[in-house]
Amino acid sequence: MLRSAFNDNWQARPKVNPFAELSGVSLPFQPVTVPHDAMIGQERVAPVESTGAEGGAGAYFPGGTFEYRKTFHVPEELQGKRILFEFEGVYRDATVHINGDYAGQRPYGYSQFHIDADRFLRFGQDNEIRVVARSHHDSRWYTGAGIYRDTWMLVGPLARIAPEGVQVTTPEIEAELAVAEVTTRVENDSIAIRTLDLVTEVRDADGTVVATDATRITVLPGEPATARQRVYVPNPSLWSPDAPDLYTAAVTLKDADGQVDSESVTFGIRSLQLDPRRGLRINGESVKLRGACIHHDNGPLGAATFARAEERRVRLLKDAGFNAIRMSHHPASKAMLDSCDRLGMLVVDEAFDMWTSAKSDFDYSLNFPEWWERDIEAMVAKDVNHPSVIMYSIGNEIPETGSPVGAAQGRALAEKVRSLDSTRYVTNGINGTLAVMSDLAAMRQQAGQRVDEGEGINTLMADPGAAMNAISSSELVTQRTAESFGVLDVAGMNYAESRYALDRELFPNRVIVGTETFPTRIDGNWKLVKQHAHVIGDFTWTGWDYLGEVGVGRPQYLTPETPRPAFMAPYPYLVAGCGDIDITGHRRPASYYREIVFGLRDQPYLAVQQPQHHGKTFAATPWAWSDTVASWTWPGFEDVPVTVEVYSDADEVELLVNGRSLGRQPVGEGHRFRTAFETAYQPGELEAIAYRGGEPAGRISVRSATGPVQLRAEADRPTVTAHGGDLVYVTLALTDADGTLDAAADRMVNLEVTGAGTLLAFGSADPCTEERFDAKDRRTYQGRAIAVIRPTGVGEIWITATAPGCDVAQTTVTAT
Repeated sequence: MLRSAFNDNWQARPKVNPFAELSGVSLPFQPVTVPHDAMIGQERVAPVESTGAEGGAGAYFPGGTFEYRKTFHVPEELQGKRILFEFEGVYRDATVHINGDYAGQRPYGYSQFHIDADRFLRFGQDNEIRVVARSHHDSRWYTGAGIYRDTWMLVGPLARIAPEGVQVTTPEIEAELAVAEVTTRVENDSIAIRTLDLVTEVRDADGTVVATDATRITVLPGEPATARQRVYVPNPSLWSPDAPDLYTAAVTLKDADGQVDSESVTFGIRSLQLDPRRGLRINGESVKLRGACIHHDNGPLGAATFARAEERRVRLLKDAGFNAIRMSHHPASKAMLDSCDRLGMLVVDEAFDMWTSAKSDFDYSLNFPEWWERDIEAMVAKDVNHPSVIMYSIGNEIPETGSPVGAAQGRALAEKVRSLDSTRYVTNGINGTLAVMSDLAAMRQQAGQRVDEGEGINTLMADPGAAMNAISSSELVTQRTAESFGVLDVAGMNYAESRYALDRELFPNRVIVGTETFPTRIDGNWKLVKQHAHVIGDFTWTGWDYLGEVGVGRPQYLTPETPRPAFMAPYPYLVAGCGDIDITGHRRPASYYREIVFGLRDQPYLAVQQPQHHGKTFAATPWAWSDTVASWTWPGFEDVPVTVEVYSDADEVELLVNGRSLGRQPVGEGHRFRTAFETAYQPGELEAIAYRGGEPAGRISVRSATGPVQLRAEADRPTVTAHGGDLVYVTLALTDADGTLDAAADRMVNLEVTGAGTLLAFGSADPCTEERFDAKDRRTYQGRAIAVIRPTGVGEIWITATAPGCDVAQTTVTAT
């Protein structure tokens, strides 16, 4: 079918009750371009101020009902064609009306769906489509709201290739020849039998045709037919994370008069193998998954899913040492998967965060019994041609997994996935603690621990990670989860590394992946991954920071008023605070530590604990890294005690302050790849030198910023595509004349965008702020802020930034 973008010329508003409008209460529609997050522009409120607030889980953004409308012209010549509207994602409980008539709905906010539109359309006239989306206490994280992913208009003949109707698998691969099995579903809505020719061409990355096949297909009225073609690709270039080579399958449907319809899909040729002795193999080579869990929001953009934002995120994660992502806890966007294919990032795509047991007041559990099969079908149809996808996860921390009925439900889900795609593996992120939650109070009482009334999973998860591991490795969990693990190809375990060695003996055929782990335990976890062939990888929570679940990873310090760390932070906290990379895309110290643990970085790294907290007792949750910044600029703290952390895989490291050595200390794997030096802050240079076998093996230094503060504006690239959802990211940084970041000089920055672009979002990584992402003014955080700009046409985009006490900073980007 002919696919055209349907993202422009929408209008949106909070929905008004029609009876209220009759009485004169009305809200105006505002013009928007899809993808659009209707929630990110709402005023955040503390829960005590409004019962409609989503609370800390949703970053204190209010939920609501949001209405979109669009007027579009349908030419007369399209009458008799099949016309569909494709929505890649609407959050949530979407209902669609065309010219006032109900046309369809989709409760789940992460599933792609199609609306059969031609029967409602007025040809040769203007038409109106309306979409209503609802979001209210239905998630444990920030979801956004509205039409947050791309929309498309699909037009085709009565006999046509179905949407998502071309699927490619590679069942046989040898060095000289690979078999690409191309499956094409053809639909016929006419009243006549149609016999058509189907021609398939496989092209390599250069566009050269490397294989072809032609067949004939007869399609009865109202009865779809499937054609299967085995196409032989000589000397195939195999897709892998290190060499993500891609092919294109172009399928054309023809009759005596010529082309009837066509479709083109991208795919990769690669093999997957799995066993407990050799682990996961891709193209015959063993691969350990260096994994990152990620949510779907894009920080300052909210939930709006732009292809450029997804690509940037994947690229930065890969640059930081990850080779795999786990979508948490929802199906990935098409743009995300396209980026993973191109850049070589492996994917575990996840279906649901809940089945029938609710985790939020009005979540998807209300719809799961009726809709889960259709949503599984949508996920697999979206993923099947993407070589980056190696596993489907059927759930995350599902309480039912500890019961026989829940295990039976898991089996039904797993078998549904396999019936649709038998070429990938099935997992489930099982939390052993949650699976036995009903017995947890009794277990803890038997262990002699006091259980407060109302204590639940969040309180438990704020305790040290050892508690969850102890429960997960218990005999009760072993027995209660055996069947739920047994229905899977890969046993996904959340916070249960204590089972890795245990299960090698108890379940010798069980292959394990750490689907969710504490970031502070990566050194021990990665050692286990390397030691055990049946453990194929580790997915940290999280690779990229996210909105909502506020403050779970924030640094905390004990006081008489707070004798133990809290799980959720109060308003106006905004982010979780536990990502290796913050919401603007900047790598935090934990990211460099992880890179060292992975064995990907041979240079040391140093970071400084913020001196205002020196001497306090650090006692945050297991998701929290130390409160460190890679800076040696601390005005007002001269001669004040400070702790410097150094990370390295070397034997020992030496720390120097302005050339004065503080001595050497052991580091490396035996010391958890880290050490700490106590000193006093003195402006100048801080340097760490790593030693192996007594010889220098790498060094790193940071300098204090000196002199007047300068404001710098730097675009991530000089040109941007004018159309198609492209973006440009502009970093605003406060530095000295030599370019050294001044992390202590934060100030308000004003941004003006003129020419062929518009400011889409402006934000920082400040974890606790009331500032808005849609404003032109933003205070930097630790010397940085970031602006996201969308081109509006061909031409020059001028970005001008000003800040008190700084010269004007300007940069230009060309939209072509």
